[in-house]
This record gives sequence, structure tokens and C-alpha cells, in this order.
Amino acid sequence: MSAKRAWVVLPDLLSIRVFVDTGILSRLDARLGGELEAVYLVPWADAAEWAERDAVPALDGAELTAPTGRGDRVLGRLDAWLDRRLGYHPLAIRLNRRHGFHTDRMQPGHPNWMLDSDRDGPLPRWPWLERAMERWFFSPRRHVPRRLLDTMRRDCSGLVLSNLQPASAVPFLAAARRLRLPVVAHVASWDHTVGKGVISPHCDVYLVQNRVMEDDLRRYHGIRPERVRVTGWPQTDLFHERRPRDEYDSLLRGYGLDPSLPVVLVAGNTPSNAPYEGLFVERLVGWWRAPGGAPFQLLFRPHPRDRQWHERFAAAVGQEGIVVQEASYTDLQDLATLLQHVDVVVCNAGTILLDALVGDRPAVCVLYDEGAPPGESWAAKNVVGKHYEELAASGAFLRAESFDEVAAAIERALADPAELAEERRSAVEQVVGTVDGSAAGRVVDAVVEVVRSSRSSEAPPGRS
Repeated sequence: MSAKRAWVVLPDLLSIRVFVDTGILSRLDARLGGELEAVYLVPWADAAEWAERDAVPALDGAELTAPTGRGDRVLGRLDAWLDRRLGYHPLAIRLNRRHGFHTDRMQPGHPNWMLDSDRDGPLPRWPWLERAMERWFFSPRRHVPRRLLDTMRRDCSGLVLSNLQPASAVPFLAAARRLRLPVVAHVASWDHTVGKGVISPHCDVYLVQNRVMEDDLRRYHGIRPERVRVTGWPQTDLFHERRPRDEYDSLLRGYGLDPSLPVVLVAGNTPSNAPYEGLFVERLVGWWRAPGGAPFQLLFRPHPRDRQWHERFAAAVGQEGIVVQEASYTDLQDLATLLQHVDVVVCNAGTILLDALVGDRPAVCVLYDEGAPPGESWAAKNVVGKHYEELAASGAFLRAESFDEVAAAIERALADPAELAEERRSAVEQVVGTVDGSAAGRVVDAVVEVVRSSRSSEAPPGRS
């Protein structure tokens, strides 16, 4: 029988990108002497490209969780039926209501299911009942696919989750509790503690980016600070690494842009968060093409999750001096280069706004919906969440509540790129945390500490 290995569970493409591109996965494998296995919970067609980048053995999560036999299938359907009524989405919606997260954004039928108020389930909103719902949701006695449980019992020495909260990770958490395996939980982004669902209190160590997230875990999820490690944001390691101007120039030439002219990077949001973005692209291109010509080039970057980007960015295609990148998860190195050298970043909320500030780029935050019917305010509501409070108060970026303000802000940022440099630096310290190029290393250190401790003792460390 082969030795058991620690499993790194990778449930979504954004956190896979971070764990692979920042070297967390390969460094863990080296530190643990090859006793590591990557479990991809995304479709294998998407996972294969990432799996080929490292020599880490890989497992297909779909195969592990597929039902085996009629009994397994029936129990799985029953568990899914219960989950729809008192599990993943009902608990997420009720958490939002309890603490006031995204209350302005939630509505019946919202395309972002985390904000769809119809999904709060049929049970009354009684505190004692919601606590019982959480106990069931995180219970080790929930159904776990037979093949997954047997394989983990035989081959797995512990779990590391690149993103703790996706629904696809739940069976792995249940199995780990049942088998008493140590779990290291990476809370994948700055907003995940305050509006992306409940967080299991049963992991051994939680990895977060800053002290604000540490406090969020205590306040909203009942997780004690002694089980939390503040590592910084691994993605910022790539932004911290200085990239020479000639690397940027070469990248622009590859896009067909002129490195001698300024570039405005326009970063998209998802269709569910910014349904009128296509009209904004059309308006921006029309303004740029107006008589007299704008003294800069436009580089459009659709959100990686935007599967409608061909239609939404169609107005920008085929224009000299304008480039539309493909929506991609695999070009983080190129983004890091762009965010050290482009002249202005235009966006509506999202992590890209923080990325721009980390790169010390002048940023314009679009807070209106181009062409929307009266009363619509998707763009403005995207920046009213709990996690945006400090960022919104920082004054680190220019705000635009109409297209005229967008145009004026771009011109202002091009004319004086250093205007808000001190505010950008302060916002990064407050919201992002430490940016020193070593966040990925701290993640690796924390994981190795837990895995090695579990091997040298019968009881997992930190278990409550």
C-alpha cells in the first residue's frame, strides 16, 4: 500500500490560478517530499491545463464524487434535496440578512445565486432553527459519496482547500470530519467572510489575507483567532515582483498596441454583477473615436467568468488602437505586468480594483449603469458591501457616477498619475495587508506545520 498523501482540494478556477501561478502547489509538493496530491473539482477539460504545469499527481474530483450503486445515488439525491431547503444557499442568504451583508443587492431571482432571496428555503427564520441548519450542513454524518469516503480513508492524510466555501468542497469537509483528518482552510478572497456564505468552524487552521478577515471569522463565524493565520494575499506576490518596462512594451506589441502611447486598461465585471457593461463599452469606444481623437489606447479585459464577453465587448473589436483580451484564467503573469505599467485602470468594483492599487495605478471606479432603465443601480450596489467600507472611505481612486465623470476622471488620471499615490499606499495597507512577495511562502509554511504535526501526533492540531 502506498503512503498516504495530503490532498490539496482545488474547487474553482480563480483559486486554482492563485495556487498554481504563485507556486504554492509546487512548493508544497517539494516541502512534503512529494507526498501531495491535487484534487481538481472543476471540469477536467479546464483542470488539465493547470495539472500539466506541475508534477503534482492529480485526481479528478468528478470521478471521486460520482455515485456508486443505487443506494449511493438515492442518498445523494436526498442530501441534495435537503441542501436546497436548509443548506448551502439558504444559509448564505440568511447570513446576509442576519448581518446586513448585500441587503441592497439581494432580490428574487438574482442571477448571482448568493443574492437570490428566493433561495432562503421554506423554514422560518428563527435563530435556534438556523443554528440547527448549520449543524446539519457541517455534520460529519451527512452523505458522502462512497468512492470519495473510501479513497480518503485509504489514501488521504489531510486536506488543504484553496477555497473553503464552494458547495463542491462540502463533501470533502464532511468526510474529513468523519475520518478525523486535519484540514487547512484558505479563505480565498477579501469578501468571502462577509457575504459569500457560512464558513465551517471545524477546520484546524484558517489562512486569511489580513487582520480584518481574522476579525470577521471571529465575529460572524465563531472561529477563534488562535486558529487563524494571517498570511497576506498570495496573488500580490506577483504584483510585488518588479517587471521591467521592456517586458511591458513587448506585451503591448504582442497585442498590436504602440508602447509609446498611454494605455487605459478597462477591466470588466461579471454579467450577473454588471448586466449593462456592453452598453458602457459601446459608449466608451464612441467617445474615444470622436473627432480630435483620444491621446491614448484602450485595452479591454473581460472578467474571467464572463462567458458572454464576445457579445458584451463586440463594439471594441476591430478598432485600431483598441484591443479586447480573451476572458482567461491563465494570464495572471501578464496581468501583473500590465498593472505595473498601464497608465489608468477603469473598472466597477471587484478584486481588480485592489490589484490596481497594489500596482500603484491610478484607478477610476464606475458607479453607474450605462443605458439602464431608471432605478437600476447594479454598479453602485457592487461597492456597498461590508468589505468595501474601508476601501470606499480611503479616497484611493476616482469615482464616476456618469459617463462625463468617467471621461473627466480618465483625463485627470492621465494628467497627474501621482495625485492619489499616498492614498493608494494607505488603502493597500488597510485592506490588502502586507505586500512583501512572501505571502505564498507563509501559506506553504502554515500548511506544512499542520500536516507534519498531524503525522507526529494522534490528534489533529487545533481541533476544537
